[in-house]
Amino acid sequence: MRARPEDWWRVRKLDDGVTHIDEPHIREFYRCNVWHIRGRDSDMLVDSGMGVVSLRDRVPLLTERPLQAVASHTHFDHIGLHHEFPCRLCHAAEAHLLRAPTRANTFADKYVSDDIFTTLPPAPYAAGTYAVQAAPVQRLLWDGDIIDLGDRQFQVIHTPGHSPGGIALWEAATGILFSGDIVYDGALIEGTSDLERWQYIASMERLLRLPVRIVHGGHFPSYAGRRHQEIIRNWLRLKGR
Repeated sequence: MRARPEDWWRVRKLDDGVTHIDEPHIREFYRCNVWHIRGRDSDMLVDSGMGVVSLRDRVPLLTERPLQAVASHTHFDHIGLHHEFPCRLCHAAEAHLLRAPTRANTFADKYVSDDIFTTLPPAPYAAGTYAVQAAPVQRLLWDGDIIDLGDRQFQVIHTPGHSPGGIALWEAATGILFSGDIVYDGALIEGTSDLERWQYIASMERLLRLPVRIVHGGHFPSYAGRRHQEIIRNWLRLKGR
């Protein structure tokens, strides 16, 4: 059984000009949160899901105004549809992966199977041939850069540990953090090398210092600042910090 294209995407408007978009037929652990943020001069899209059904065709909100499509990192479940948007932004450490994605360097070969779905995507999807399309970056992002939407400014925070070019986006005026996959309210996936372990600790310690009001992560439900503190402190305690 396969899902219908018109049923693939789920859209929910939240507070603060934020809209949550996701793919409900993907099992929760693998299901990426796609975030749309309304600005005065342009909108921002944080991640784009797995890419088995078009976002532009099925979510009209994304074609109404100029839009900056940001990749929190370049794993397959976060960049599947970046090629649909002409203005693409990514941290410099992973821009080459967005330009030339493969099944290996996006981790699709490791994780994509029929088992990650509750209902299979519409044809012609097939696990063995799934691949992310190339999406060359228009703007390289570095730590401390600002993504300006006119009336809203998001600071880029480089958060290596889960991936070399992982980023979070921080809006100081509202206390909103888009955290990507470095921290969310679920089982975290850490790098395996000593360098990645130390990078992950440094990234978490940095995010702990932010006066966060709400966190919109790369996976699982959003949560408030108190929970943010609890998640990171508990994680750091397990690492002996």
